[in-house]
Amino acid sequence: MIPVNEPLLTGNEKKYLAECIDTGWISSEGPFVRQFEQGIAARVSRRHGIAVSNGSVALEAAVAALGIGEGDEVIIPTFTIISCAAAVVRAGAMPVLIDSDPITWNIDAEKLKIKLKDEIDRKGNKKIKAIMVVHIYGLPVDMEPILELAEKYRLLIIEDAAEMLGQTYKGQPCGSYGDISTMSFYPNKHVTTGEGGMILTDSDALAEKCRSLRNLCFLAKKRFVHEELGWNFRMTNLQAAVGIAQMEQLDVFVIKKRKMGQKYTELLSDIKSIDLPVQKTDYAENIYWVYGIVLKDEIPFDAEEAMKRLGEKGIGTRPFFWPMHEQPVFKKMGFFKGESHPVAERISRRGFYIPSGLALTDNQINEVSRALHEVLA
Repeated sequence: MIPVNEPLLTGNEKKYLAECIDTGWISSEGPFVRQFEQGIAARVSRRHGIAVSNGSVALEAAVAALGIGEGDEVIIPTFTIISCAAAVVRAGAMPVLIDSDPITWNIDAEKLKIKLKDEIDRKGNKKIKAIMVVHIYGLPVDMEPILELAEKYRLLIIEDAAEMLGQTYKGQPCGSYGDISTMSFYPNKHVTTGEGGMILTDSDALAEKCRSLRNLCFLAKKRFVHEELGWNFRMTNLQAAVGIAQMEQLDVFVIKKRKMGQKYTELLSDIKSIDLPVQKTDYAENIYWVYGIVLKDEIPFDAEEAMKRLGEKGIGTRPFFWPMHEQPVFKKMGFFKGESHPVAERISRRGFYIPSGLALTDNQINEVSRALHEVLA
C-alpha cells in the first residue's frame, strides 16, 4: 500500500528528542518551545509565535483572543476543514459562508465582495466582525482584494495558514497576513511535530492574550487564582524539538514538494477527463501541500468510487473537504438552511488527493500514475 502521506524524519529529530530526555525537559516548560516559536515567527515575518497543541485549537484561541463571541458573524469559505467553522460556532458566533473559486479551490474574492456589499452596504449588517481566509491545498488565497475589503469594512482578518508553511503570496510569507494567523504541524504538513499548532501575530496585546488562553489563564502573581477561563493548549518540549529539526529542512521540503507536483503533472496531463492542480498563478507558484485532482463530468462515477478502485490497487487516497453548509452537525443546529454553493459541492464530490507525503519516492509516483491511468481509462 502506498500511503496518502508519510512524513520524512531524517534530520536531527532523534538528537533533539534525546536531549529532551537527557535533560528532563519534556513538558511545555522546556527551552525548545520558545526556540520553535521564535523560529516560526521569524520565518513568516511575525513578531510573536505562540505554540499550541494543534492547529484546531490555534483557531479556537485566535477567535477568542479577538473577542469574537455571541451575536457576531465571521465570513469563512464553505470549502474548508470543520475546525474553522467549529471555532466560530463554539465562540457563540455564526459562520457566514462563501463559495470557492473553481480554479484555485480557495475562497472566491468576487463572491465575497458581493456578499459584503449586500450584507453591509444594503442591509446594514453590523454583526460581521471578521474574515477567516483559509489557504487550500497548495495555492494561497488571492489576498489583495481580501485585504482591501477588510480595510473598507473595518473587518478583522484571521489567516488559516495550516497548509502553507514555506509558501508565499507575491513574495510575502503566508502566515504574515491580517490580525492573527494560525498553523498546523500535523504529520501531513511540511513541518510536523506529530500534533501541534501555532498562533502568529504582530500585536503584543493579542500575543499576551493567546499565551494566557493556552495556559488556563493562570495569573502571574497568583497562579491558581483565575479571572478568566482558558484552556490547556500547551505544546510540549518533545513536540517542539521535532519541529525545530523539521524547520531545519523546510526549504529542502518545499523544493521536494514542488518537484513531486511537477512530476505528477507530467505523468497525468494526458488524462483529459480530470482537472489537475494549477501550477502557478500571477501571485504564487503551487507548493503542492497535497496533489488534488477533480474528475470531470464525463467520468461516470464520483470521487468515492475512484478512491475505492485505487485502494484496490494499493493506492492510498483522501477525499476533499466536505462543504460546511452540507455538514450534518450544522444542519441539526439549523444553520445554513437553503444555502447552495455549487463549486464547493462539485469539487467535494468529484475531488480527492493522491499520495503526497514527503517520504514519497519517484517509483511510488510512477505506480500511482499507472493506477490512475487504469482506473480512469
